[in-house]
Amino acid sequence: MLCMASSTLAAAPLAPPAAARKPSSVTHHGITVADDYAWLRDPGYPEVTDKDVLAHLEAENAWFEARMKPRQGLIDSLFTEMRARIKEADKSVPQKDGDWLYWIEFEEGAEYKKWWRRPVAGGPDELILDEVALAEGKEYFRLGALSLSKDARLLAYAVDDNGSERFTARIKDLATGELLADEIPGTLSSLVWVAGDKGLVYSLANEQWRTDNARLHWLGQPLESDVELYHEDDEGFRVGSGLSANEEWLVISTSDHETSEVRLVPVSDPLAAPLLVKPRQGGVEYDVDLFGETLYVHANDTHENFRLATAPLASPGEWTTLIEGTDEFYLTGFELFRQFYVVEGRRAGLDQIEIRYYDDPARIEPIVFPEASYDAGMGDNPEWDTTVLRLGYESMVSPATVYDYHVAERRLEPRKVQEIPSGYDASLYVTERLEVPARDGTLIPVSVVMRKDRPAQYQNGDGPLHLYGYGAYGIAIPPGFSTTRLSLVDRGFAYAIAHIRGGDDLGRAWYKAGKLERRANTFNDFVDVAKGLIERGHTAPGRISISGGSAGGELMGAVINSDPALWGAVVAHVPFVDVLNTMLDESLPLTPGEWPEWGNPIEDKAAFELIRSYSPYDQVSAQAYPPLLVTAGLNDPRVTYWEPAKWVARLRELKTDSNELLLKTNMGAGHGGKSGRFESLRETAEEFAFILWQLGLCE
Repeated sequence: MLCMASSTLAAAPLAPPAAARKPSSVTHHGITVADDYAWLRDPGYPEVTDKDVLAHLEAENAWFEARMKPRQGLIDSLFTEMRARIKEADKSVPQKDGDWLYWIEFEEGAEYKKWWRRPVAGGPDELILDEVALAEGKEYFRLGALSLSKDARLLAYAVDDNGSERFTARIKDLATGELLADEIPGTLSSLVWVAGDKGLVYSLANEQWRTDNARLHWLGQPLESDVELYHEDDEGFRVGSGLSANEEWLVISTSDHETSEVRLVPVSDPLAAPLLVKPRQGGVEYDVDLFGETLYVHANDTHENFRLATAPLASPGEWTTLIEGTDEFYLTGFELFRQFYVVEGRRAGLDQIEIRYYDDPARIEPIVFPEASYDAGMGDNPEWDTTVLRLGYESMVSPATVYDYHVAERRLEPRKVQEIPSGYDASLYVTERLEVPARDGTLIPVSVVMRKDRPAQYQNGDGPLHLYGYGAYGIAIPPGFSTTRLSLVDRGFAYAIAHIRGGDDLGRAWYKAGKLERRANTFNDFVDVAKGLIERGHTAPGRISISGGSAGGELMGAVINSDPALWGAVVAHVPFVDVLNTMLDESLPLTPGEWPEWGNPIEDKAAFELIRSYSPYDQVSAQAYPPLLVTAGLNDPRVTYWEPAKWVARLRELKTDSNELLLKTNMGAGHGGKSGRFESLRETAEEFAFILWQLGLCE
């Protein structure tokens, strides 16, 4: 468990691989941008067979293994303690759906779960899906959509076994245990039963990994006879399907990052002409559900924080406000039930759940939770006619708790509290929610957790601190619980989450303030939070480790370019760092749909110059950089493997320091890294071992 290198590496690589520089460039708007590492993109992608590309990735992996091998004892120790916090033989709280109770279960030592049910009236347990068996012999396994037919006899499910996120859908007869002959490869969607369980609605991923369709498959019929119910012509939009709460309507939605459009089709007659709720209008997002002949609409047309409106089914575009949008309450969603409906949102960044009633709009019953800072939301509530709601709750010091909320009694009933077999005493920890001013005066919320005895350990304000951030797509990072995080906190770290602009933690305006021409706010907020935590005595420059993935990896790339001396260790997971080149390439899976988030540099010179000004790959310079661990997935369709590979190559070329720079590419996985609950833990153990090593805290 020493931080120093071992002398047992005589056969290991003596130096990191240096990628060949092959001159290449692109010119847009009269501006030429050099890209000497463009060759790392295999021209046959998504098939990666180029020998030079594969050889370079393998060389980087060999260097990663060589540098981490002396830390293997620490990795094993971290993995062991992380695994000891997981209840290996565990199951969820059963949930009633019709005549059955359903739950999932992990067996001792199992990487994957099993899906069970038993009759409400009594009878034996039935194993309906065995992920352990499905994953056997596979390097990667992920269960995607799972959908039970209305008569509860047929189970449709989809599997990805290489990380490419192209799923193959199958149908299992639960009465016989046999698979039907029906098989639908290439799906990327939910699976929705229609027409009395005779048909299944799904979406295919096209060659660019875009779901531009909703299709109907009739059971027992060849795929060639499947019917396209809807096709989206705008290449930036994606199509998805679901059921209304009363299961009478198929809801087909299409959207990009800022505009949406919804069509309704009777479940009983999926070939009927779709009913368009309201034609798309740029910048207006909406989603719908139905109660009888009344349409409920969640929309941001009158206020950016959304309103809830109603409309007659006969005139679905005539919306009448039911709940006004306000600056104070960010209305994130709603769910309809037979006797009441539920509104979810955030007030001052904290989750709110309210029960409301159809016959009395003024009657509002908020669900009250026990802590001042927490993460709460609706769980799985499959029944239309229910009086008990399943909820989830946690905080940075409180393990995940499953509640049943009895609506009539306004009572929370704990059903399950996350067990930590190795032990956990919440009284040893303290959490706080701070507000740190950014350079423009905006107050940035920060959630922090640490041990209560930490101040005595680090009286000089030089304690280690880990700072996490994301800041994109309007995705909030909640102040939730993590068992793996304890491996840092118990070693004296403070762990902080920066709720920076670009997420929607404080509402839609918070999201808009970190996108497009205001993207720099996201990066500045993160840096200013770090400086604010230093000023408060939580840590010191060079004693901060940071991490982020995907768009959060872009954040990592931006802040090490701008403020490299602040960070003592950096982990960038599948980082979106080659922003300019990716946004210039409309053949890539996500690019057209991403233009509303980042800008379109193909058509807009200002967008080109803006993206180039912060794109981490383009802004690498000859300066000292902090120690850096980068991960990638060869089959990743979201952040393609060559983005982190090119970034690391350019960093190796230009950086002026001798700090560690490691790249690990999962050769059989995608955006989420390795699958399985323990294999993914090992990667977290590697990440934490790297951080502890670089901060000199291995022993």
